[in-house]
Amino acid sequence: MKFSSVPEMLAATRECARPTDDGVSVTNADKLRGEPLDRLTYTAVFGDDDTRAAARWLIWEIGWDLGVYSASIYDLYQAAARGEYSGVTIPAVNFRGLTYDVARALVRAAKAKRNGTFIFELARSEMGYTGQACDEFATVVMAAAIREGHRGPIFIQGDHYQANAKRYATEPEKEIEGLRALIREAVAAGYGNVDIDTSTLVDLGPESLDEQQKHNVERTAELAKLVRELEPPGVTISIGGEIGEVGKHNSTVGELKAYLDGFNQLWSSGPGLSKVSIATGSSHGGVVLPDGSIAKVSIDFEVIRTLGGVAREYGLGGPVQHGASTLPLDLFNEFPKANTLEVHLATDFQNIIFGSQSFPSELRDEIHAWTRDNCAEERSAKDTEEQFVYKSRKKAWGPYRQKIWDLPADHRNGIAQDLQTRFEFLMENLGAKDTTDLVAKYVKPVKIAKPKPADLAAAAV
Repeated sequence: MKFSSVPEMLAATRECARPTDDGVSVTNADKLRGEPLDRLTYTAVFGDDDTRAAARWLIWEIGWDLGVYSASIYDLYQAAARGEYSGVTIPAVNFRGLTYDVARALVRAAKAKRNGTFIFELARSEMGYTGQACDEFATVVMAAAIREGHRGPIFIQGDHYQANAKRYATEPEKEIEGLRALIREAVAAGYGNVDIDTSTLVDLGPESLDEQQKHNVERTAELAKLVRELEPPGVTISIGGEIGEVGKHNSTVGELKAYLDGFNQLWSSGPGLSKVSIATGSSHGGVVLPDGSIAKVSIDFEVIRTLGGVAREYGLGGPVQHGASTLPLDLFNEFPKANTLEVHLATDFQNIIFGSQSFPSELRDEIHAWTRDNCAEERSAKDTEEQFVYKSRKKAWGPYRQKIWDLPADHRNGIAQDLQTRFEFLMENLGAKDTTDLVAKYVKPVKIAKPKPADLAAAAV
């Protein structure tokens, strides 16, 4: 399925897309949105170094030529801060595997609901255990948008660019340098949105809230300045901050003000943060019961309302809710009522994939066996078999990513349909339908250019 060389790739796509001096000219979009694009995408992930680099550049430039472009959501969030729209909660979807098919399902759902407000995101931790680097991820979701006939911006986001508190305690500069390197990688890959999470550095020992937030504030400001130094011409990358680690105690007004006041003291001028993540009672992946099911939790929507109002007073678009995908379905329509700016959704989509009738049972059993054999050190003494597998099977995405990608089309299509159904439900209940005009009003196209690989420079016509 992948192209074995750059000349083969160019020959196979010549009738529908050709490199030019400054990009790609698409001559037959309908033909391109089929086997040629599928093969380009597969090559962009699994090809050798030269063909992979060429495929990624071609896909990126094809997107621009067809009106699909990576963008920052900053200006839209500034409109929310000014009160120019409300009652829209934007779903930010994490992709752990089967990324092309899952992203296509998300785009189809968005088209069905006329939703222009949806985010593709990948967390720092997910990059590690899924084997997805920033450039690969940006390319694949771009290809998915092209494949489904999307036009307009797509929002690609680095999620939870998080500092490890234990490593920071012993080697703070080394830990922060890892985040700097990740930011450089994301910006180079064309991400328009980055969430900095140094909330793990909050120290609850001091009595003063300012002192508790000190390391969080200083490191957020430092990393945000790096983003601003690196961002492409004409682009204001949307930067998110976080005040309390998800799964800990609910955030307070005092903590938020201490964080934002501290940040503003360190921020000289220009666009700062666009949003802030807060803790409201959820946890990543949900709370797993002994039988493997998820405990029902209570989200404090009053915290969202109150802290959202404070955030907007400081010029931010509002609050972000993490750990939302495993919440009871009847809670999702409460988020737009509370004027939640954005919700992050991850684990339940993994549950839908592995639990789908279209996912081969023998492969599911193999993955669970791999989890038991390779993740035993993650199992606590109190974990049942179901709890352990539920929490640790995400680590199988990397070792099994090509095997899952290579599933027959009927299996992949069935899984994608299950996901599309859930995506449409979420968009409906989050108030995100009929938002394409809203996005077009505030988000304008700016090309994020990438260097052309040497093998393609000579092929320009």
